[in-house]
Amino acid sequence: QVQLVESGGGLVQAGGSLRLSCAASGSIFSINAMGWYRQAPGKQRELVATITSADSTNYADSVKGRFTISRDNAKNTVYLQMNSLKPEDTAVYYCNADWVVTKIGGYRDVWGQGTLVTVSS
Repeated sequence: QVQLVESGGGLVQAGGSLRLSCAASGSIFSINAMGWYRQAPGKQRELVATITSADSTNYADSVKGRFTISRDNAKNTVYLQMNSLKPEDTAVYYCNADWVVTKIGGYRDVWGQGTLVTVSS
């Protein structure tokens, strides 16, 4: 069994910063791409940023230049540094791992439980 646990969400004023973390656990050998997605009230879940095992990154246009995704493979952890936050960044942020190899097998499309980010104006 693989689990992703997010942390670091909270309430911040517009223009402020937050750093989200997502730690994967479960006898893991390797993780392919990891990413952050978000879902605002009444909206569909959307891609925020992804990072491959080779550290190639991809960002949604709405966060380019403000957010930075990174990962620590030794800790099976992915981070999202969010700067210059705007009220429209308010959402539940979810961590995703698209393919996780463990001692007992592979797991595809694993999601965390989400962490709430609220940006006040």
